[in-house]
Parts: sequence; C-alpha cells; structure tokens
Amino acid sequence: MKNQNLLNDTISFVKQELQGAEGGHDWFHIERVYKNALLIAKEESCDLLVVQLGALLHDIADSKFHNGDETVGPKTACKFLESHQVDEQTIAHVINIIENISFKGGNFDRIFSSIELDIVQDADRLDAIGAIGIARAFNYGGFKNRPLHNPEIPVNLTMSKEEYKNSVNPTINHFYEKLLLLKDKMNTESGKKIAQQRHKYMEDFLSQFYAEWNGEK
Repeated sequence: MKNQNLLNDTISFVKQELQGAEGGHDWFHIERVYKNALLIAKEESCDLLVVQLGALLHDIADSKFHNGDETVGPKTACKFLESHQVDEQTIAHVINIIENISFKGGNFDRIFSSIELDIVQDADRLDAIGAIGIARAFNYGGFKNRPLHNPEIPVNLTMSKEEYKNSVNPTINHFYEKLLLLKDKMNTESGKKIAQQRHKYMEDFLSQFYAEWNGEK
C-alpha cells in the first residue's frame, strides 16, 4: 500500500509538472513508457518499484525544453522523492536511470548499468518508433519549425552529443539519425521483439513517403 501511494503521488506530480508540455513529451508519453516498462518487466527479474519510478520520472524535465540543462530533471526528481522519504538507494538508482536513458546521438557509453535501466530505456525507445514514433517525430519537428524533408541536407550519422542536441535537420533525417537505429540498440528480449514490428512499420512509412514525395504514387 505504501508503494502504491507513492506511485499515485508520483503520477499526480508528473501530470502537474508536464501540463502544457510539447505533445511528444507530455504526460501521455510518460504513461505509454510506463505501460511499456510494466510489460517488459513481467519477463525480467527486477526491482519493480525502481522501474515504475524511473519510467514515471524519466522525462520530468527534458533538457531539450530547459536550454539543454541536463541537471534539471535529476534535481527535480530527487527533490520529489526525498520529500516522500524514499530510501537513498532507490533515489540514487532512479536518478541514474534519468541520467543515462537518453539517446544523445548514440555515440556515447553509458556510465551506469542495471536491468531496471535496461527496461526503462527499452520502454522509452519503443515510444520513439512505430506509429507513435512517427507521430512524435513530426509533432516535434513542427514544434521546432523544421522542414519535413530536404533532399539537399544529408543524413549525419557521426554527430557528437552536442551536435545531436543542436541539430536542426529535417524530420525525415531524424529517422536515419535515431529512430531506425533503435531496433538494434534494445536491451531486453521483450523489447527487441516489440521493436521489430514497429521498425518494419517505419520502413513501410518511409517507402510510401518517398513515393509520394517523388510523385510515383
């Protein structure tokens, strides 16, 4: 009962904090990641409370919306968990998940590892691919006023973390610079299975997109 009360309070806190957030990083994104995490956790031996808290708090203050400051999210989550007298070990684990979950161009090594991070990271990555992933990509591209596609701007697969964060490439480039790479970066067997189908959906979408762009269909 104690854990359920904590989870209920966390959900209320996240909903409040993310009021008015960009559509791809709002409460409903958190809710989908939370559900994905619970689904994957069923097949893994893990600390379920850490998974639940990590999923709920992983995007509490995404650096993209805080001038690139990656400390806001961990600080916000830590302050909330401390206010609810959560034990230090659990807080530290959740903070490590928040600090190590992001893609950041894919060109960096995680400095922390745990099955709980694997689960939450897979859950978050699943929400970045498939039908939802396509919708989120174009929603964010519109939010940043980026072009849908520009054949003259090449895909860049060698971006540094900073270059990735500051990229203004068209939304279609994002599929190649991140979304299509996620299938092979999943951690858990459950995550890999779900990612296969969602990946295929994106490939089919891109095929149709280019056919329409080029006036072939």
